[in-house]
Amino acid sequence: MDKTKILAKIRTLLEMIKFSHTIFAFPFALMGVVLAALANGRPPGFWQVFWICVAMVGARSGAMGLNRLIDARIDAENPRTAERHIPAGQVSIFEASCFIIVSLALFLFAAWMLNPLCFYLAPVAIGFFILYAYCKRFTHYAHVVLGVCLAAAPIGAWVALRGDLGWPVLSLGLAVLFWVAGFDIFYALQDYDYDVEHGLHSVPSKLGIDKSFLLVRIFHGLMLLFLLLVIPGSGLGWIYFSGVLVVAGLLAYEHSLVKPKDLSKLDAAFFNMNGYISVTIFIFALVDAVV
Repeated sequence: MDKTKILAKIRTLLEMIKFSHTIFAFPFALMGVVLAALANGRPPGFWQVFWICVAMVGARSGAMGLNRLIDARIDAENPRTAERHIPAGQVSIFEASCFIIVSLALFLFAAWMLNPLCFYLAPVAIGFFILYAYCKRFTHYAHVVLGVCLAAAPIGAWVALRGDLGWPVLSLGLAVLFWVAGFDIFYALQDYDYDVEHGLHSVPSKLGIDKSFLLVRIFHGLMLLFLLLVIPGSGLGWIYFSGVLVVAGLLAYEHSLVKPKDLSKLDAAFFNMNGYISVTIFIFALVDAVV
């Protein structure tokens, strides 16, 4: 295979896992770095931040690859997802499997480079990645499991720099959990009819569309609460608090885009607004810590 074909295949694999959507969780991992630096009273070293970033990319890539591989048959039968890379034949099972192995190996190596505790906890994270991929087959609450997976980003960064747990990052992790679970419920609305017809589990297929919207509002309200509860003991102040208010406005706008009988703007709400939310809260936290 020549260089052009190799680059094209890499690009296809990155499209398969929607690599650009790493922006959702990456800023929260960096926010975990900020909180740990405040707790330590000093900035982290370059290589610590480097290996945290490598671990984040490896974990997220491996998790998405697992999800695409395990769900390949379901995706092939669902008209909305039938054109995804594995069902469409753009990526083979072997290629996807190799990509997953390399990604998770990178994650484990980065965890080892950080500290032994990170390395020992890494297989637990991988277990949750696999669990999430199978959840829709037996539980309506896969969205919460996904929230747990992404909540590990800031918590893992804190553990990498401190080797323990503290309230600020646990509160941030809970904020991420409810944020992710909420927007994943929104995303699952697209497959409501298919899930009900084929017996797949999700919050919308269990509660219906109207009650799902109510639950998302509750989850995102809890996100804001836990973002505020990061402040006690963290060293963050009014600048970060202002960031939480901005995030509240972004969430309100996101909810205005998606209505029970009109999902036409779901992509804008899911992809654009959630990227803005994660980057915004990180920037405000970083500026507060620096100032």
